Amino acid sequence: MATLVSDGGDADRQRRAQRGVTRLLVRDMRRLRRLIIPSRLQATVPDWIEAVRALVGEYGAASASLAADYYDAQRVAARVTGTFTVPLLDPPPDEQVGNSLRWATKDLWPRDLEDPATTEAQKAPLETRLEQAEKKAEAVVQKLVTDQGRGTVQNAVQRDRQAVAWARSAALGACAFCRLLAVRGAVYKQDTVKFRAHDGCHCMAIPVFRGQRFELSDKAKEWERLYREYAAPYSGDQLRRFRRAIEEHG
Repeated sequence: MATLVSDGGDADRQRRAQRGVTRLLVRDMRRLRRLIIPSRLQATVPDWIEAVRALVGEYGAASASLAADYYDAQRVAARVTGTFTVPLLDPPPDEQVGNSLRWATKDLWPRDLEDPATTEAQKAPLETRLEQAEKKAEAVVQKLVTDQGRGTVQNAVQRDRQAVAWARSAALGACAFCRLLAVRGAVYKQDTVKFRAHDGCHCMAIPVFRGQRFELSDKAKEWERLYREYAAPYSGDQLRRFRRAIEEHG
């Protein structure tokens, strides 16, 4: 008899566990904020980037380990045969982490206020720019760390002969883009290259094994209904209409 797997239940618990990891990550990032000295940005921002890079490595490993445990538990629940060791995803390259953090802090540097190319964000007081840089950095680092967990599951699906696909689990308050991808169900096959996620995204990948039947959770079924009723018939405008349907009826 086929076992049932859904984007709720265990997937929701895994998402809560991963969010717990990123909450600790953000806590530690805020402690590192003291490394940035406003009067010495050129000297102190690089030190801050190095310290945050170390956090990404530490918490990314925790995210990957949590995901591996989740995958193992899902494999047992699916009652598939054979053994499989989940390979933990490698951390993101230092260059990727550095580029992400440099993007987050790009508005900190002094600008010529008369230059037409200077943006409103760059004209703001330094304290405001520091706050905005901190928010951006937290969002990009959260994604880098959570990608470790998502990537570990996706990579395991690609290597495990008993896995056939993965599905997307989105949180109740997820954006329309994430909900739209989640209602597709277990259509993401072993050779699907990338998990599409944005900064601040908390969606998870759910492994689906041979003999399993995937079923949308109640919340995802409601998203699917809204999509089919208000967005599906309008090719090229589906995401906008789906977003509006969620705002009006969700």
